[in-house]
Amino acid sequence: MMTADRNPSIPISSGGVLTIDLNSLKRNWHLLASKVGPAATGAVVKANAYGLGIETVVPALLSIGCQHFFVAHLSEAERVRALSATAEIFVLNGFLPGNGRIYRDLNLTPVLGSLAEIHHWKNFFGDHNDAPSAALHIDTGLNRLGISPSEAVTISQANLDGTLGFSLCLLMSHFVESEIDGSATTKRQIEAFDHLRRMFPDIPASLCNSSGIFLCTESYYNLVRPGYALYGGHPLWSSHDNPMEPVIRLEVPIVQTRHIGVGEHVGYGSLWSASRPTRLATLSIGYADGLPRGAESSQTKKGGDVLIGGTRCAMLGRVSMDLLIVDATDAPDEALKPGSYATIIGDELTIDAVGDSAGTIGYDILVSLGTRYQRRVIG
Repeated sequence: MMTADRNPSIPISSGGVLTIDLNSLKRNWHLLASKVGPAATGAVVKANAYGLGIETVVPALLSIGCQHFFVAHLSEAERVRALSATAEIFVLNGFLPGNGRIYRDLNLTPVLGSLAEIHHWKNFFGDHNDAPSAALHIDTGLNRLGISPSEAVTISQANLDGTLGFSLCLLMSHFVESEIDGSATTKRQIEAFDHLRRMFPDIPASLCNSSGIFLCTESYYNLVRPGYALYGGHPLWSSHDNPMEPVIRLEVPIVQTRHIGVGEHVGYGSLWSASRPTRLATLSIGYADGLPRGAESSQTKKGGDVLIGGTRCAMLGRVSMDLLIVDATDAPDEALKPGSYATIIGDELTIDAVGDSAGTIGYDILVSLGTRYQRRVIG
């Protein structure tokens, strides 16, 4: 488990320290790859590699053999391509007319998810037959992106008789609730995808995300595409132990402490008042740094916690833009000296736990990591 090992003599000019452990990231990828072989293991690095930074994460994954990357936007694909001339890069959010030359020049793979996108790519490919192959996204129940199963029949026939106008390199779909063990919805999706796959003989297939790797072992096909689990997120529901290593740790300085008496209020809106003599600690973090306002507490609502000297300290009142007030009454005195730090994410405060306490999910915590932290990369 990642532990704090900051050098307190190094001055910190930012609001906090976000430590990213690339060794843990690599071990997480190796764990997933060991489960799915001989299928290939890719990596989803959209949303700036889930908040950790494309330029930080992608080179680490390239160094251990990852060669398939999934992004949402073309701008993200350009950043990944700048790091590798050979990796296969899939752009998930569809193909827009006018962007074809970028895909061709950078050898990027569009993921086509509508008849209109297929039409536009066919027209572009007809004029530029050196353009890369495309991936085909078929919707099996999410109703978000992807052609319908009935439309897939038409595309399959065009692919078989040579009138599609371009080559396909991957067939894919997206799970609805693969984190739920025994889900009937997931079972129906797998059955539908198996049926559709048979319409596209010899085309590699991809279905499994992070959760699917653990719960849908019959559906690895040719390529899996984990995201959240790579970054330490829990790929299963909380009834299971998290098999992944934590990759990030977030610590912020304690700006000041003070004592208040019974009945005194704390923070904007006076949502919380003291029921005992209370020692407060004000921390240098707020919603501008990605800490959700949903972590606030009141007289009737329990909010999030931080760790000070290994002691859980409750967040009090509203989360401000730049500051957070916590109840440090039970924290050890030595942990509250000037220059001391509180742990926001780390140890028992996993990204999933932090998300849950704020009424959101760990994904939201990761992708909202602010730009004001000092990012410290180890490994």
